[in-house]
Amino acid sequence: MSAANEPIEISVPEVKALRDAGGDFLFIDCREPNEYEIASIEGAQLLPMSTLADRVGELAGNEERRVVIHCHKGGRSLRVANWLREQGFARAQSMAGGIDQWATDVEPGMARY
Repeated sequence: MSAANEPIEISVPEVKALRDAGGDFLFIDCREPNEYEIASIEGAQLLPMSTLADRVGELAGNEERRVVIHCHKGGRSLRVANWLREQGFARAQSMAGGIDQWATDVEPGMARY
């Protein structure tokens, strides 16, 4: 599937399958540090939405890779995915349902808030 045809959202089961298969993707948690302290997904890099405009340079070199972004429930990550696509990250996707859905479907023991 070409990058232009990739949907802006990706489901929790799809992200889990990608991660379990060792898929090549950048996994970003766009929540704030206090939220990250409550619960986090292994392998996800904290890059808060509030600092993204100043820190987008840290993602340089990943423009061709799939970039999966998650937040609490999916609203912020959708905004971040759209913004990253505007910055040239054509394969940026938001994990629908966020870490809350991940806690329900993948890690039932994970702290929820």
